[in-house]
Formats: sequence, C-alpha cells, structure tokens
Amino acid sequence: MDNGRSFDADFAFSRRYLRHMKAIVGANLIGEAPEEEDRHHNTDLVVFRLETKRIACRVRQHRYFDVPKYRDEFTIRTSRPSGVASELLKIMRGWGDYILYGFAAPSGDRLCAWVLGDLYVFREWYFHQMVDTGAEPGERQTNGDGSSNFRAYRIGDLPAAFVVDRKVLEPVLL
Repeated sequence: MDNGRSFDADFAFSRRYLRHMKAIVGANLIGEAPEEEDRHHNTDLVVFRLETKRIACRVRQHRYFDVPKYRDEFTIRTSRPSGVASELLKIMRGWGDYILYGFAAPSGDRLCAWVLGDLYVFREWYFHQMVDTGAEPGERQTNGDGSSNFRAYRIGDLPAAFVVDRKVLEPVLL
C-alpha cells in the first residue's frame, strides 16, 4: 500500500529544480514588448497570455539521461498503489496546458535536457492513436521500486507541434 512517501519523495526531488523550470517557462511565455509599447506604455515585457496556464513539471534522475533511448522520451504516471488519480487521467480530463519534462543535471540544481510540450497537442494525438489503433499509445512501464506505473512516449512519435521548445544543455555524443 502506498502511504504517500513515494509521492512526497517525488515532490521534494522535483522542487529542487523549480528555479530552473520557472526560467524555462518564463522564456517561453514572456516576451520582449515591441518598441512602441516601451516608448508609449511603459512596457518592456509582455506575457503572451493573461489567463491562467497550468504547467506540469516532471524531473527524471540524471542516470536515465545516460541511456540514449530515454533522451527522446517523456513519461507520464498512469497509477500509484494508493489508487489516487494518475497524471495521465488528469491530463486526459483536460487538466494542464503544458508539460515541462527534464533530466536532472549531475549538479542537482538544474536540468541538463528538457522539453516543453503542448498538452492540447498531446491529448489530440493520444485520442487519435486510440481510435486508429485501438490500443493505448506509449510503452507501459513499472518503476523498479513498485511506487508507480507509467507510460513512456517518444517525442519523435508525436506531431511536431507538441514541442514548444527543447534544449540539451550539456554536450551529448549520440
């Protein structure tokens, strides 16, 4: 039975990267104001959208970055032993606008690689995969410690519009 410790551990781990995750999201959702705005309206930066945007943030341990196949994947939790609503269920119910998925850098304070994905594009792709193939997309996997199940999705399998931005911040030899 899941007593919440695995969630707490996952939560604490990802919070170490919040500063870097905020910088990534800010760089993609905040822009420089046009010169006219600056001259006449005291505006240097603009938020592209004023309404609330929900961003799911997930951080995978660095050791997974060392496995080349994982670099083109992101994972979404499908269940925990406690039976709480999974990330996938929440996404498919319409929650979340973007997902920021990254790999922890060895330094433990930033991400060495990440993708900012559009969850509207993901939902549409997921639905069409289910209709077209009759099967749930992604590769089903289980965490080795039994704390949860998840599905791994290859970024290259999704429509190009899924990727809002993507970076690898340390040299990688593939």
